[in-house]
Amino acid sequence: MLDCIRTPETRFKNLPNYRFKENFIEVDGMRMHYVDEGPQDKAPILMMHGEPTWSYLYRHMIPICVAAGHRVIAPDLIGFGKSDKPIKIEDYSYQAHMNWMQSFIDQLALNNITLVCQDWGSLLGLRLAAENEQRFKAIVLGNGGLPTGETPPPKAFKIWKAFAEYSPWFPIAKIIESACFKKLSKEERRAYDAPFPSSRYKAGTRAFPKLVPVTPDNPASEANKQAWEILKRWEKPFLTTFSNGDPVTRGGEKVFQKLVPGAQNQHHQRLVGGHFLQEDASNEFASAVNQLLAQMSSSKEC
Repeated sequence: MLDCIRTPETRFKNLPNYRFKENFIEVDGMRMHYVDEGPQDKAPILMMHGEPTWSYLYRHMIPICVAAGHRVIAPDLIGFGKSDKPIKIEDYSYQAHMNWMQSFIDQLALNNITLVCQDWGSLLGLRLAAENEQRFKAIVLGNGGLPTGETPPPKAFKIWKAFAEYSPWFPIAKIIESACFKKLSKEERRAYDAPFPSSRYKAGTRAFPKLVPVTPDNPASEANKQAWEILKRWEKPFLTTFSNGDPVTRGGEKVFQKLVPGAQNQHHQRLVGGHFLQEDASNEFASAVNQLLAQMSSSKEC
């Protein structure tokens, strides 16, 4: 069993716009938290966060999708949010996160899933969908990708990777705010900092940047290549909703629009915002998800 710590509950009291019921499951002896809102008999929308955020990132989108009649599930990845946090950076790997998320969808018996993902939520989510193709019915990708290490990363990512690995100062909320167009309120900054009372809680956030496959010999490169082969045959709806102001992923939607069959003839959207489009364009992002599902429902009825 991994050596873990758990963020005190007091850190999460009275967070703005985050009044969702807590839900927990156990994965590898650790407690994993998730939001589960809306009708339990409906097909789930799985909203996956990335680095260094948590399910709080989707606080504005969840009610919009629930109001449209959908069930929305937003997990906190292990090491983030209200989930338990292994304290050693070495305990985190791409495959470990994949195993934890596989256990998550298995335990909740999720099927007919619409994936909504961004940042590391896409590195994990796209793999998860490809490796469980029969359980997913649609994908909405914003500001994310599935790198295999064959293409050099942009300079902005190299700078971020070095900062995460070597900087003694790692201010979560300020990092998130720097990647948004909007200015976060004091209470919103408190919410993003809430899971991480000290550096001991930040191993998961420190680990993610160096786990991105940036060379072909990365341990995850081969599995990601295999996932790409499935995505190249993916005929179910695949919608991109990238923003116009992300120096890391801007333009990355083109490869998906070109290579994924299900991306053909979709109403792809370019949203206004920085890396965290859930903050800058939450209404538009959520509406794009709802519109896609409404179109799928109409097509099925026809």
